[in-house]
Amino acid sequence: MNYAFHTALLSVGMFFGIVLMLEIGRRMGEAQRARNPGVEIKGSSAAEGAVFGLLGLLIAFTFSGAAARFEDRRHLITEEANDIGTAWLRVDLLSSGAQPGMRDLFRRYLDLRLESYRHASEPERATAEFANAAALQQEIWSAAIAAVREPGASPDAGKLLLPALNEMIDITTTRLVATQNHPPAAIFAMLGVLSMLGGLLIGYDQSGKSHRETVHMLVYALIMSGAVFVILDLEYPRMGLIRIDSADQILLDLRSGMG
Repeated sequence: MNYAFHTALLSVGMFFGIVLMLEIGRRMGEAQRARNPGVEIKGSSAAEGAVFGLLGLLIAFTFSGAAARFEDRRHLITEEANDIGTAWLRVDLLSSGAQPGMRDLFRRYLDLRLESYRHASEPERATAEFANAAALQQEIWSAAIAAVREPGASPDAGKLLLPALNEMIDITTTRLVATQNHPPAAIFAMLGVLSMLGGLLIGYDQSGKSHRETVHMLVYALIMSGAVFVILDLEYPRMGLIRIDSADQILLDLRSGMG
């Protein structure tokens, strides 16, 4: 089962969990009314304000953070494409004999980078591709060190090509860390708990009415479970339904231009 299925299953479970808490809250209120027929059943506005205030804060925090990280990851793809493209152009500074081998290494390297993210939903395969790309980085660096010292290389080859290669290598670490950058699991757990408590309080307040406001209760459950689904999907943009795969097109175009 893939990540999108698990996320959808979690959201559906949360939806029914909130509906259940709404019903439990209503029955608690009805039981309280039965024990105290003359007392009006009404929730504490202070408690409700604290719960729903914190719930709103958590949703805003997690959603804005997930959206920001989603955009950052897209920008990092563009940055990597620019770094690789710059280094590719500066291979022209090497001698004519060294250029074909270096360009072949670049093609293989970019292929591995594309494969590693294409299989991001398969951890073992993605890890293997990352390791292969890291090994090829070292091979490219060693080949470049030797090539800039060859007689036919431009005098500025070392000053221009090596820094470009360094940036090309560094961006891979930046992107890797970005994929692992997520809020603590406790934040998501707290979001789920507060959503349930909110349902309990709403149900308790509804107990004083002669009929169930089914539409309002279901809309609350749907909105909360849907918000959690979107947040989780944004946090893992290569595994769910909301994806950044389209941003890889710039890398594909770069690879196509390499021949």
